[in-house]
Amino acid sequence: MSFGDLSIDPRFLKVLNTQKITEPTPVQAQTIPPALEGRDVLGIAQTGTGKTLAFSLPALTRLAQSNVRGTRMLVLTPTRELAQQVNSVIERFGRVAGLQSACVYGGVGMEPQVHALRRGTTVIVATPGRLIDHMERGNVRFDKLSVLVLDEADRMLDMGFLPAIQRIMSAVPKERQTLLFSATLPDEIKGLAADLQHDPVRITIGAIAKPADAVRQGIYTVVSSGKMDLLAKILREPEVRSALVFVRTKHSTDKVAKQLYLEGFRAQAIHGGRSQRQRQQAIDGFRRGRYTVLVATDVAARGLDVQGITHVVNFDIPNCHDDYVHRIGRTARASAEGDAITFVCPEDHMTLGSIERELGKSIPRTDWEGAVHVPTREEIAARNAQRRSPRHGGGYRGGSSGRPRNNGRPQNGGGGRYGRNASANRGKQGQSRPAR
Repeated sequence: MSFGDLSIDPRFLKVLNTQKITEPTPVQAQTIPPALEGRDVLGIAQTGTGKTLAFSLPALTRLAQSNVRGTRMLVLTPTRELAQQVNSVIERFGRVAGLQSACVYGGVGMEPQVHALRRGTTVIVATPGRLIDHMERGNVRFDKLSVLVLDEADRMLDMGFLPAIQRIMSAVPKERQTLLFSATLPDEIKGLAADLQHDPVRITIGAIAKPADAVRQGIYTVVSSGKMDLLAKILREPEVRSALVFVRTKHSTDKVAKQLYLEGFRAQAIHGGRSQRQRQQAIDGFRRGRYTVLVATDVAARGLDVQGITHVVNFDIPNCHDDYVHRIGRTARASAEGDAITFVCPEDHMTLGSIERELGKSIPRTDWEGAVHVPTREEIAARNAQRRSPRHGGGYRGGSSGRPRNNGRPQNGGGGRYGRNASANRGKQGQSRPAR
């Protein structure tokens, strides 16, 4: 199948051809036909699968067929960076059809956005908080709105935007097309879809919230004080050309980036405490190769779309499975392969077990000279079985909360690319690819 088979605006086909994009991804091939018919769509797909074109091309095709003036399409995203990326795509195609777009997000002054909105725009791409600011000031009208898109809806709910979304929904026409995309399908998303959509076409691309197969995953067990030396060791490997390093706090972001800079790496930090201009400069520098290492927090990197990232390093283990999947999804994009490395300290074993249970498998461990013991799944299971046996007093000795104890642990002996047994383990690891 080609884009020419999907009945999108011929002018958009020319734009796709200039970019040498000829075949739709699975989410595009399944979303575009019903969206062109005006159907609501509930799309469950991971980041990097082509969702932006999946909703932009059919929506803009429909808008281009009408001469109605006013704001006719609204796209809500969780972060500024994602809003900018979506808007750049819509601008590219809208330009050839005379469709104007405006990007609205917090962290910057309102006046340029006010000017763009009052000038008149067909499409608004916005983060919920800043959009409400403009709604309260009377800068936007939705009486002509016919298409509503929620991108990364699960992340918007995680960030506490549900009240803002509900308020925005009260201001848009009930008769509209709603396209909702999410990487996961928890009950909250099911409820949101039930409230906002009518008989949606449900599209699921691949496993829900699972890492891409092209991502080679690996664990390095390490003491906390040794993480910085290990990070430098890994980043010096010749195959590491562009690395995204995740840490837990803003303070750690600056600290790690500074230490890497002092050790000779072209490193930069990005976090919510920096201005929008500083964040954008860091992202642009990383995208263009001025920086080879970008150190980031989860929120700051949400929606980050940079091609060619060869390695993701979880300097601090993510708090949950969804964050893990989203982090490592920054590599192995656009049919490329990539490596995702997670540092695990002994005190992280409970979090690791939770992540691995959601993944449905153990993440391979790397054998390296500084490895420390972190209990495996089998070790913890055997220990708990022994504690429950009659010979040792029997019975469950856990707390009274009723929640099961966290016994999930990976097996030792997994592959890795930077340890002593890298060459022997590499094949094994490759099999495990899977503000307002």
